[in-house]
Amino acid sequence: MNSKLSLNITNEVSQLSKVIVGQANNFKKPNISDLYDPTSIVHLKNNTYPKKKDLIKELNFYKNALRENNVEVIELDSVKDCNQIFARDIGFVIDDFFFISNILPHRKNEIKGLESIINMIDKEKIIRLKDDIHVEGGDIIVAKDKLYIGYYDEADYKQQITARTNFNAIIFFKNFFPKKDIVPLKLKKSSIDPEKNALHLDCCFQPVGNKYAVICKDGFYNFSDYNLLVKEYGVDNVLNITSKEMSEMFCNFFSISEKIVISDFKFKKLNSWLEERKIKVVKVKLNEVGKQGGLFRCSTLPLIRLR
Repeated sequence: MNSKLSLNITNEVSQLSKVIVGQANNFKKPNISDLYDPTSIVHLKNNTYPKKKDLIKELNFYKNALRENNVEVIELDSVKDCNQIFARDIGFVIDDFFFISNILPHRKNEIKGLESIINMIDKEKIIRLKDDIHVEGGDIIVAKDKLYIGYYDEADYKQQITARTNFNAIIFFKNFFPKKDIVPLKLKKSSIDPEKNALHLDCCFQPVGNKYAVICKDGFYNFSDYNLLVKEYGVDNVLNITSKEMSEMFCNFFSISEKIVISDFKFKKLNSWLEERKIKVVKVKLNEVGKQGGLFRCSTLPLIRLR
């Protein structure tokens, strides 16, 4: 493939042009020891874990909704016996740099799905992080000159399967982007209770539209971090969600532009709030995908937004 893909991600809301979306073609039902989030564990134990055919169907509807809104969808390379739904975990773009994530060791094979895309990008724009710098794309929120980063640094970090980004990542991005305001936001973690676990930052905070944000205060380890965000966006511009709504992925919608958002049919509170603010909501059902602890934002890896 031609290696001249010009990346551009400087925020979360401007017009989306090109995006990678995950796929379930090689999905297979896991053993409980293979799982890495409490939501998946709950559904596997309750015999409600999703089936491959349903995941493929939902993701195809999602991809079609993006295409209908003039977004080019790029598929991951197929990796045998690999759950490739959550593209956001394995890589992310900031400005015109592509960062390859350091993910959980038993998920390393997922990164092979990026090979064709990586071959389209100039080598000097591809950043491979050192082994001690842990970060996944769901913990990165880009807001022009600000970079919000969700992290966890308690003594049980290595034992917490839901802890994906460490403080070494904060130090790295402060050095890599010296002109950006790096805002660390410490998250709550639980390997057993979905309502006490913010798997990634985008499970408890996401900007939307031209001045709004959706936030769950219960996702933050320190209440001061929640207050910082509310002060940043303004009380009247914030939709507060509960810990239960956080666990149901209310906050994991996906912005096509400042005026168009993709959300689930069942998120009536969120959808009404957005529509009251003149933001169009494209409603897509991702019930089965959501049973694995991620939703719309988690399953995408944006490459180009138009400003």
